[in-house]
Amino acid sequence: MTAILRVESRKLVRGTALLTGLLVVLSAFFFVVFPSIQEEAELFEEVYPEYLLNLLGIEELHTIEGFVGGYIFPFIWILLAGIYFAYVSAGMISRDVRTRRMDLLLSNPVSRESVVLQKVAALWVPLVALTGGMVAVLLAGATVLGEPIDPIALAMVHLLGIPYLLVCAGIGILLSVVVDRVETAQATALVLVFALWLVDGLSQMNPDFEWVGELTPSRYYDPSAILVHEEYALLDAAILLVAFLVLLGVAVLVFVRRDI
Repeated sequence: MTAILRVESRKLVRGTALLTGLLVVLSAFFFVVFPSIQEEAELFEEVYPEYLLNLLGIEELHTIEGFVGGYIFPFIWILLAGIYFAYVSAGMISRDVRTRRMDLLLSNPVSRESVVLQKVAALWVPLVALTGGMVAVLLAGATVLGEPIDPIALAMVHLLGIPYLLVCAGIGILLSVVVDRVETAQATALVLVFALWLVDGLSQMNPDFEWVGELTPSRYYDPSAILVHEEYALLDAAILLVAFLVLLGVAVLVFVRRDI
């Protein structure tokens, strides 16, 4: 039975289109200011405080790879897209429970496990749209600027970024089955993803607290390392996938046992 998957996928089309358009416009704006940043790259790195450089992963800002990996991806993919996935997922179950649509849904021959899994599977819509939109605007921007970018590295930075977004979705779906109020679940998911991103960067300022960053998902996704050094951290991506499966498994277990 895939009716839930089809319905949820259609629900995500409008929001995904708006988000993709917004992120494409923001990325294009970043490319507009790249020539000026490229000329003053050393000055930028001197002016920026060290903790901000660590937070954004800024490295070799004068190159298109360093600019995309340290300037565009931290904001567009890690922060904004991560928050979106957590926010949307946090409303998937809680909204239906709150509006009593879940009672009607479960009156059909469908298991609770299938409900959760199909709703999460509908995230293929923003995954495909955001990936396609970002690849298109990055290739177009690099071409207009006359700065060639390695297509393999570009593909890998998106591919290895998917597990990170899935972890954000896992945080959201877990909150969705635990918290009753939709607004509370979504606000908590939004704040939590932002806080984890912030903790990751700030923890690198003090060696005594750097271990705290190991508990954040963004620590296992480094766009600059992929684009600048072509380092493909497959193990880190696997860790994120395992984390997502654990979050999803806990969410399913809680929802199955929950009295709604």
